[in-house]
Amino acid sequence: MKSLALHWKILIGMALGVILGLAGVVGGFGAFIQDWIKPFGIIFINLLKLIAVPLILVSLIDGISNLTDLSKLSRIGGKTIGFYIFSTVLAISIGLFLVNLVEPGSFLPEEKREELRSKYASEANLKMETANSVEDSGPLQILVDIVPDNIFGAFTSNVNMLQVIFFAFMFGIAMVMTPQAKALPVKKFFDGANSIILKIVELVMLTAPIGVFALLAGLIVDVAGDDPASAIDLFKALGVYSLTVLLGLAIMIFIFYPTVITAFTSIKYRNFFKGIFPAQMLAFSTSSSAATLPVTMDRVENHLGVSEEVSSFVLPLGATINMDGTSIHQAVSAVFIAQAFAHDLTMADQLTIVLTATLASIGAAAVPSAGLIMLVIVLGAIGVEPEGLALIIAVDRPIDMCRTIVNVTGDATVATLVASTEGELRTGLDEERITKEEKLEVQPRDKEYPID
Repeated sequence: MKSLALHWKILIGMALGVILGLAGVVGGFGAFIQDWIKPFGIIFINLLKLIAVPLILVSLIDGISNLTDLSKLSRIGGKTIGFYIFSTVLAISIGLFLVNLVEPGSFLPEEKREELRSKYASEANLKMETANSVEDSGPLQILVDIVPDNIFGAFTSNVNMLQVIFFAFMFGIAMVMTPQAKALPVKKFFDGANSIILKIVELVMLTAPIGVFALLAGLIVDVAGDDPASAIDLFKALGVYSLTVLLGLAIMIFIFYPTVITAFTSIKYRNFFKGIFPAQMLAFSTSSSAATLPVTMDRVENHLGVSEEVSSFVLPLGATINMDGTSIHQAVSAVFIAQAFAHDLTMADQLTIVLTATLASIGAAAVPSAGLIMLVIVLGAIGVEPEGLALIIAVDRPIDMCRTIVNVTGDATVATLVASTEGELRTGLDEERITKEEKLEVQPRDKEYPID
């Protein structure tokens, strides 16, 4: 008998967790849930935090070293990376603007937010002390903090993730610049280490249904307290949060990408949308840029006219470093969780979200639910309790399906843009010239790419 897919198990765990939490509130055994169920959720969170540093370090070094030739960063490579980083930063900025405008976390009653905050009083006090020290040290202190004076010290805390990412970039670029014969043993080590880390992540994600079940059961008890009706406030806040994320995704799909295609290429956006639509639907159904990549390449090459030379470089790279939809989600989620826990984020915190989410999206690993792990990194960088992930897990699956559409569309947009600027974009393609073989499903390539 075929086993249920992991996402179905997680959905079942979520539903059972909500049911148990509500039953605990109504039946008066909330203390039992707090003592005997919630700890398993905390263990799951700790596992995510445990693998965050080695995951981002090894995956970034391994990914950068795969470039093999820094000359690719000139012209096509430089344009591609530049466009991807710009769109990612823009996506994060849109997310931050919307979440600060709507303030979905404020839909939780003030007393409930204060109650959640009081549960983590020590962490909140540490956050305030850190914010005050940064404010007193000058406007460029955030740049100073990115460069560690002791990399082993940076490895000891998820709060120092920007320092780990900085070191990973330096190490990976240095590997590319080192003669291949000398760098090869180190490259093989990181290839093997990356495979091992990804296997650890797979093992951790096997516990996700239990972790989600325990987190949500405990969360319902935390939020509802002795008043079952107050749980409604949580679901109201989640609804507003979800709409905020979807609005940000819609802005990218229906405003930003059409503007880029119309302004810088000869393709009408309606034709672009028609050409990429099958890949978008596959992205929606699988929530995976990796599973969609072969179809994306086929549609971009044979229906949009992008040359194979451009698409074979831009699209796989985009599946690694371009996560516009995921970036919007991380920005909105981080601020929403901070609002729910009554944290007042400073301008420095908001800038940290932009920097961390951008760099974290570049280092997103080739595993399911990598966005969840990346969000732990973002939360840690701004000093917000990662336990707040329990607030958004309940609606993460449908949002994940939508944000993957944005990720894939963003990859195709940049590929079309780069091809247009390089004179590698064929126009006026005759659909009837596309052979039946080209319309068949393209077989996956050997190389693995990130799953959102």
